[in-house]
Order: sequence, then C-alpha cells, then structure tokens
Amino acid sequence: MIEALTGFAVVGVAILVGWIIGRTDLLGEHARPVLSRLTFFVLSPFLLFVVLANADVHTLFSAMLPVSAIAAVSMIAIYSVVAWLIWRRSIGEIVIGALSAGQVNSNNIGIPLSLYLLGSAAYPAPVILMQLLVFTPISMTILEAATAGRSSFGRALLRTATNPIVLGSALGTIVSVSGWDPPPIVMEPAQLIANACVPVLLISYGISLHGQRVLGPSGRRRDIALASALKLLVMPVVAWFVAEFVFGLPAHDVLVVVVLAALPTAQNVFNYSQRYGVGETISRDTVFLTTVGCVPILLLATILLG
Repeated sequence: MIEALTGFAVVGVAILVGWIIGRTDLLGEHARPVLSRLTFFVLSPFLLFVVLANADVHTLFSAMLPVSAIAAVSMIAIYSVVAWLIWRRSIGEIVIGALSAGQVNSNNIGIPLSLYLLGSAAYPAPVILMQLLVFTPISMTILEAATAGRSSFGRALLRTATNPIVLGSALGTIVSVSGWDPPPIVMEPAQLIANACVPVLLISYGISLHGQRVLGPSGRRRDIALASALKLLVMPVVAWFVAEFVFGLPAHDVLVVVVLAALPTAQNVFNYSQRYGVGETISRDTVFLTTVGCVPILLLATILLG
C-alpha cells in the first residue's frame, strides 16, 4: 500500500514545486500561458503518441472499454443536463465541467497507480484511447466553435482534426494497431520529449494554484461540487454496477474498471480550459478536490473488491 501512495506523492511534489514557482514569481508573469501552450501543442502530443504506440492492441480493445465508456458518458450526460437546463451555463463551461466530471487522469496518475495497485501499467490504455480519440476531438470541436466567435462548425472541425493532440493520439493508435515497431531513431527522441510532459503540466497546474482559493467566491461552487461528486462517488459505483451486472466481468476486471473510474479528473481538462479561456475555475478546483479525495476511494475499492 505504501507503493500505491508513491504515485500521489510524486504528483504532489511536482504541484508543490509549481506553487513555489508561482509564489516567488520565478518565471515571470508569462509563465502560465507559455507552459500551457508548450504542454498543449508540443509535449502532450508526443506523450500520447508514445503511450498509445507502445500499448498492446488487445488491451486497447478489451471488454473493459465499453464499461469505462458507459461510466464516463453517464457522468458527462448528468452534468451537462444539470448545467444546461437548470443552471443555464454557457456551452464552453458545460464542456469543461462535463469533462471534469467524466474524464479521468488515466495517464499521469492512472499509469503509476495501475502498476502499484493492479500489477500492470497497461490497464489504463483503453481509457486513454477512448478519451483521446473520442472525447477529445468532440470536446475540442465544440470548444473551438464556442470560443471562436463566428467561426463555422466546419472550420472548428478542421482545426480539431489538425490539432497536435488529436494527431499524436491517432498516430500512436495506428502504430499499435499495425503492429509496426518503430526504430529507436524514431521512438527515443519522441520518448525524450514525452518525458517532459507530466512534470511541466503538473508544475503549470501548481503555478495556477498560487493566489487562488479552492471553492472561492467564483460563482461556480455548485458546478465544482457536482463535478467532484460525480467523479469521486457516482462514477466508480456506475462502473461497478455495469461491470458486475451488465457485462458479468471477472472479479479482477471489475476491480480494474472501478479503480480506473475512481481516478481523479484529468489535468488535461485544466489544460484545455486554459487554452480556450473558459471554465478554468471549474477544472482547476475539481482537479484539486478529486486528486485529494480519490485516495480513500481507491483504497476502499481495493479493499472491498481486491
């Protein structure tokens, strides 16, 4: 169990370093936008290419994929209905809030915790595939259209199709499915750049926490509370029910999908909110609350189902 907490410790230290950098103004006033663009346009595409290219194709399309998809889509749908029909939020805020409720940190935290808790780092691969090849293109197309003024839907779709994150994910999946083993001259430079993504993203997130108060008077407390509750409490239960009673998965596979569903909100959602300038408070606070709150949830899941 000590090893399982190592993943959280690594993430926490990186965020703390970012907070210290923000507090001391070490990188200047442009640190946040520069690191955000570096992560979004350069580092993330390389990381996603490497992760998906190295994933086993049988793991990518395992029976656990539809269970994870149903759990995630359910959270996204619930949040969207409430935010749209009851709170009358803007389209951009609805997208960011819905992703905060249903998109898990399957890479930064999911891979190390999967290794420590479940014995293999490959289990998050189907969730990574689903989020990057389905959720990301759809959400980015909507965000592009919602934040680009009079830009047409066709132009937004074109920008999404040429987005570096989408391209990196698609290329990595093609490599995995094709069975091609890229030579070291291709993979080693890609791996080198990819290795910088997680620490830079976490440091950027830590910088954003300086001067901000979680659940502060932003007018979006109920949005953050709903997204956090859906992510931490409802999504693991839905994943367990669907895996156990709908798909009848083996006990170990049930544990895997529940652990994946209990992971905190993906920090990429915060990166997207920074990039498009919408819903930053919702994503930032939800990432923080779910990252802290998922620790007892994950431990409880492994005790009850392991």
